[in-house]
Amino acid sequence: MAAILLLVILGMIFSQNLERAGLLIMAFFALLALGFSGYKSLNSYVFTASIFAGVALALYYPQYFLQIGDFKLTGLIIPLIQLIMFGMGTSMRISDFAEVVKAPKGVMVGVTAQLGIMPIMGFVLAKFSNFPPEIAAGIVLIGCSPSGVASNVMAYLAKANLALSITITSISTLLAPFVTPLLMKLLAGEFIEIDVMDMMWSIIKMIILPLGAGILLNQLRGDKGKWLDQALPVISMLGIGLIIVVITAAGRDSLLDIGGILMLLVLIHNLFGYTLGYWYARLLRLNEQDSRTIALEVGMQNGGLASGIANSLGKIATMGLAPAVFGPLMNITGSILASYWHKRPPKEGQ
Repeated sequence: MAAILLLVILGMIFSQNLERAGLLIMAFFALLALGFSGYKSLNSYVFTASIFAGVALALYYPQYFLQIGDFKLTGLIIPLIQLIMFGMGTSMRISDFAEVVKAPKGVMVGVTAQLGIMPIMGFVLAKFSNFPPEIAAGIVLIGCSPSGVASNVMAYLAKANLALSITITSISTLLAPFVTPLLMKLLAGEFIEIDVMDMMWSIIKMIILPLGAGILLNQLRGDKGKWLDQALPVISMLGIGLIIVVITAAGRDSLLDIGGILMLLVLIHNLFGYTLGYWYARLLRLNEQDSRTIALEVGMQNGGLASGIANSLGKIATMGLAPAVFGPLMNITGSILASYWHKRPPKEGQ
């Protein structure tokens, strides 16, 4: 059914009727997601296809995703980020940080790669993009954000070092309130005005407080409340989807003007993250499994957090565009890379 719809959509494109294809494009991606769910090898693409269905709706019918009555839907972004961070905290324990002691080299290589490669790449791409300053700053912002839960999922699928992945994500996330504002001041200061202390407090409210509450709950509950482990990941995915749809609707006009170029730059940013992260780790003599882990950690950023920061600055329709584009793209490329590595497990001693 999705294939039939695709043929109809292509026909509408060739007949220059694309402006009427909104519902068909949405239905195509929704059916694609449904089809992917029936195959174990394609299951990881269900979420991304669903996101594209939502994005299609937001592009064609933005008025339904801007506000309800007097309430602007962008007001949901920060609470949703906090809920996602709380969910991430409930899956973590203090003992997860023991990896720092067990494998300090891998953690240090991963964190320095995370804090060095993506911010610099973001600055270079923003500098040469010729985008309006606030949109260019969004490219830097996604580079200065920590990795997210998606990188842990991809590390698991790729048979990489999951413990190392979780540790790097945790540490880069905890450092974000202090490191991200400083990197933004240094690299994005020429595009927009950055108030370091204000951004620090915004990130602390979005990350540290809900994450800490989640970790505390996980420590106290013991074996009770395991239903949270099933419920919160689903809620988090729905939250990320809603954030991307709201940002797409808010920034629709800018996205239609520069969407193709922005998508290309974001894809380059993402792919360079994987490549440079992997070879940086290999250069520092980490084994194949750990190098794959770091490649995924560097290439996959926390787009939700970046969106929350853009929203807290009142620039969700401009600065929030790059994070909104980065999220779905990194899920596609990450799934492909994880699937490729899954079929090629590291050899002993590599």
